[in-house]
Amino acid sequence: MPDDAPAAPAARRKVEPALKLKFLSHGTLESTDLDFSRRFYEEFLGLDVVRTSPISLMIRLGGDNTIAVVKCKTKQPMSLLAHNGLDVETQEEVDAAYKTVCEQAEKWKLKKISKPLLQHGTYSFYFWDCDDNCWEILTNPKGGYSWLFGLGDLEGKGHQDKSFARPGVKTPPAA
Repeated sequence: MPDDAPAAPAARRKVEPALKLKFLSHGTLESTDLDFSRRFYEEFLGLDVVRTSPISLMIRLGGDNTIAVVKCKTKQPMSLLAHNGLDVETQEEVDAAYKTVCEQAEKWKLKKISKPLLQHGTYSFYFWDCDDNCWEILTNPKGGYSWLFGLGDLEGKGHQDKSFARPGVKTPPAA
């Protein structure tokens, strides 16, 4: 096995990191219209928003991690894998959010709205906003995915397995 290959889950040990970092503080989104985006974030998504400069906003919801939103002239659509997750506790709340997203899609310029379904270990759906940023609304307990760290490294399909026991998700009965 090469020296740089990942260790098997049972053999993984905590190593001293090269960098002494303290907090994963933020990510970044792009916007071509900060005023419209701010209204969308506050009035539709319910996020906390502050303007940090003439060309930027800072957004957050439910914690200290933030996302900077920076004005740009043009932008490429965000890929599905680079999406931003917004958590609710139950599948019923995901379904209610889906209904609201569909009902208000024209007002907020939302597009590519997928239907809710069990996927990658959760119940969720995706949509893209007016700036082509991708959002996922999903079931998750308080603290988001942080509960997975308590499980350690997972074997097989891990949380991608549809039968994986997960807070807030009703899994289908085994066939």
